[in-house]
Amino acid sequence: MNTPSRLHQWCIAFLPEAPHTRPREWLRAALGASLGFVFTTWLCGQLFGPQLAVHFSGPLAASAVLLFAVSSGALAQPWSILGSYLCATLVGVLVGHLLDHSLLGAALAIGLSLLLMCPLRCLHPPGGAIAFCVVFAPVAPGIPAWHPAMTVVIAALGLLSSALIYNNLTGMRYPRQTAPAADAHHTRDPLPGERVGIRDTDLDQALDELGAFVDVTREDLAMIVKSTERYALRRSMGDIRAGQVMSRDLICATPGTSIKQGLHLLRHHHLKALPILDHKQQLVGIVSLSDLIAPLHHRPAKRLGLFKRRPRPRLGELMSSPVRCTDVDTHVVDLIGVLSDRGLHCLPVLENEKLVGIITQTDVIAALQRDLLAHFD
Repeated sequence: MNTPSRLHQWCIAFLPEAPHTRPREWLRAALGASLGFVFTTWLCGQLFGPQLAVHFSGPLAASAVLLFAVSSGALAQPWSILGSYLCATLVGVLVGHLLDHSLLGAALAIGLSLLLMCPLRCLHPPGGAIAFCVVFAPVAPGIPAWHPAMTVVIAALGLLSSALIYNNLTGMRYPRQTAPAADAHHTRDPLPGERVGIRDTDLDQALDELGAFVDVTREDLAMIVKSTERYALRRSMGDIRAGQVMSRDLICATPGTSIKQGLHLLRHHHLKALPILDHKQQLVGIVSLSDLIAPLHHRPAKRLGLFKRRPRPRLGELMSSPVRCTDVDTHVVDLIGVLSDRGLHCLPVLENEKLVGIITQTDVIAALQRDLLAHFD
């Protein structure tokens, strides 16, 4: 690569990337940051006076941007702001007492705070500004020396509380939580989708190889990678929708169907589940083979003639409801994770709220086989 090309690439690196958030999210974050900042500074002003509240307002404003605008980032999680503020306060107080309140002391406090935040996994950029402000914190005559430190603690708690309440009320889950894996079989085996492909250890090795801090949690990185793989597979397979591969000649039952009739239908047609339709032909439930067998294994022992025998339940009493369904326009790739990791063998397919088909694991495997064979042509 010649020098002009390198210079051109270097200049392009200064340009921002296209945003992946919507203007509605910008407005939500802006309003939250403003409200959180106003509440926190007001609280600190009421407890410790306006002078200290204004003195620490700069780092608080920076933290507000992180907690409300990029709340999914690793730098904006609760431990990041609490841990960094505590580290910066401790270092700032020690430097101010042991050395002096100078620029050199403030620079030392910033560096030591950073060295303390990294191993404690609470890196938060405004923490460096907190260390600076603690070193130069004004202490008026008659005011306890611990007031600046307590101002930082209350500020961290106030801003974090604001972020917890506002973000969750406005539909932004905070803090970021790892969704528990669905274990349909109650075994120690990983989910089928996790037995091949990228694992957590692979992500850890990739991050270690990068050797630099990345403001994204491992869970978010795994989600991005899996979504990327899914879109790449959709592009590879083409436009194959559920309506193209589903079974249309449906075998259904009603809520009044007996267990014996239901078992006969499942056995005769080699099915895993039966959709249950009401008198308006609307899907109201679904029963599987395990649903029908369970009552047979728990039949009460024969009683004396003084007691009447309870009638056997009908499918309407055993069916699962509401039913997880999909739409005819759903791409087949989007159904792979549902049918492989959620313990489901089939999904009813709806069109205009009406049952029009059933898509099974076999149907999806057939679609994947077609895509695999197409790559050998």
